[in-house]
Amino acid sequence: MAESAETMDQAVKVIKDKEGKYLTFTLASEEYGVGILRIKEIIGMMPITTVPQTPGFVKGVINLRGKVIPVIDLRLKFEMEAIEYAERTCIIVVEIEGEVDQILVGVVVDAVSEVLNIKGSDIAEAPTFGTVLNTDYILGMAKIGDRVKILLDINRVLNSDEIDVLNKVA
Repeated sequence: MAESAETMDQAVKVIKDKEGKYLTFTLASEEYGVGILRIKEIIGMMPITTVPQTPGFVKGVINLRGKVIPVIDLRLKFEMEAIEYAERTCIIVVEIEGEVDQILVGVVVDAVSEVLNIKGSDIAEAPTFGTVLNTDYILGMAKIGDRVKILLDINRVLNSDEIDVLNKVA
C-alpha cells in the first residue's frame, strides 16, 4: 500500500514539474508549446545560409548579432509537408542542452500564437503508439478548452547525433 502511495506521489510530482508557462505556436493545423525558459527570442524570417551535406531539416545558419546559429525547420523534422514561408513564419531561438554546454538553435515555425500558463492538472501524458513511433520528445498534451496542444521537450526533439551536426554547422 505504501508503494502505491509513493508511486502516486511521484506521478503528481512529474505532472507538477511540467506545469508552467509555454510559448505556443502552430505547424500545419497543429498547436505546440515549448517551455518559456528555453526560449531566448523570436525573430522574423531572415536570410539563411545553407550548409551542404546537412540533414534535410537543417535549413542552414543565420548571423544573429554576430553569433552563428544553426536553424532547423520543425515541419521537416516532424516529416510534415514543406511550405513556402509566409508573413507569419518566424524563427524561435531556443536553448537546448548539448553534451558539454547549452546550444542556441533557431526553429522555423508557421506562426507564434501566445504564452500560456498551463496548470499541471491540464497536462496529460503523451499517448503511447507502441514501438512504431518515438514520442520521447513529447512532454505531454495540454488540454486548453476544447483544444489540445502538444508540449515539446525541446531537448529531445533532436537526438545526440543531430545535435553534433548542429554543433559542427555553427
